[in-house]
Parts: sequence; structure tokens; C-alpha cells
Amino acid sequence: MAFIELRDVFMEYKLGRSLYPALRGVNLDIDKGELVSIVGPSGSGKSTLIHVIAGINVPTRGSVRVGGVEISNKSDSWRIRWRRKNIGIIFQFLHLVPVLTAIENVIFPMELAGIPRDVRKTRALELLRFVGLEEKMHRFPSELSGGEQQRIAIARALAADPPIILADEPTANLDSENKMKVVELLKKAHEKGKTVIYTTHDPEVAEAAERILRMRDGRIEG
Repeated sequence: MAFIELRDVFMEYKLGRSLYPALRGVNLDIDKGELVSIVGPSGSGKSTLIHVIAGINVPTRGSVRVGGVEISNKSDSWRIRWRRKNIGIIFQFLHLVPVLTAIENVIFPMELAGIPRDVRKTRALELLRFVGLEEKMHRFPSELSGGEQQRIAIARALAADPPIILADEPTANLDSENKMKVVELLKKAHEKGKTVIYTTHDPEVAEAAERILRMRDGRIEG
């Protein structure tokens, strides 16, 4: 049994009186500890697929199982609790909390996950060292470059030590140097045993993964 299983997953959004099919019968198996990239043109369904695996979106029909647990038929509150412990997600637009410092942004998901207070700061410092930003722990997001903000987002995704890291276009709008720093951090997370899945338009970034999935028109090709 695969660690992540999608069976005949459809996702439709209502646009006016019409339904827009974002996913059209996706079948997918991802093993525990894999490093997978998802590529495809805009509108191909890459972000929707990430959100379905994360339990943020519930498919219109089909089955989503993670670690042997069916998540697509659970309540919103159940999926929120499950996600806090099992998923670290890096959004395309980061969603760092602007009024929190770098270290506070990393600590925040640990509070939500119920990690003891005496563990949080130590782990947050370890993660800031991991992403090379320990010296900027007291800076606010507005005081960091785009590449630094992205690295803080990676540290935050790892904070609660989830088994799965999902990243939606994690290198978008970064220069070549910062792009490769982010790729290396995702690979290091994979080396620590995480299952890492990310979307990208960039062929160089895609090829850093062990396996590349190609999407078009809401389907996985091949």
C-alpha cells in the first residue's frame, strides 16, 4: 500500500452557473520518503492537487488516503487537526505572519500542534540554523529578502516535524541563487525521511526530484 493514494479524484469548482473541472479522475501513488515534483502549465491542476493531498480541499468525488487513513470523508475540524500534525505546507505566497518575527513564525505552528513550550524555542533555533537564518531570527518578514522569507517558510513547514512536506511553486519569483538554496533545503528535508512533494514551472527545479509527475488539463499524463 502506498503512503499517499488518490483514486479517481475529481475536483470541480462552481463558476457562475458552470462547473470548472480542476482535477479529472486523478489516480496517484506516492511512497513514504519519496521526493516528487509536479510540473505542468498554469491551470493544469497542480495547486489543486497539492491542496487535496493536504486536506485543504475536499474532492468532489474520489478517494484520498494518507498513511492508510481516508481523509476525504472527514469533517473540516478533523482535517485541520490532522493537518497540524501530518502536513507542513509552503504556499506560493508564503503567508508568513507579518507581525511575528522569523523565530515567532517558526514557533507558531508548534503552538497549534500542542508541542510543549520548552521544546518550541530550541527546535525553532535548530530550524533557523538549518535554513541558514539564525542571525535574522528577530527580523520581521518585511525586513527579509524574498529568498530569506521562502527559507523561513520552509523552517515553519518543518516546525511540527510532520511526515509530509508540500510546496506550491516554492521557487517562484526567486533568482537563480536563492532558487537553488530552496531546492537544496527541500532535498535535505527529504534526506531526513520526509515525503516531499512540490509543484514547479522550472525544469531545473523539477529535475531535482526523484520522480517527476506531469499534469495537463486536470490529469496526470503517462
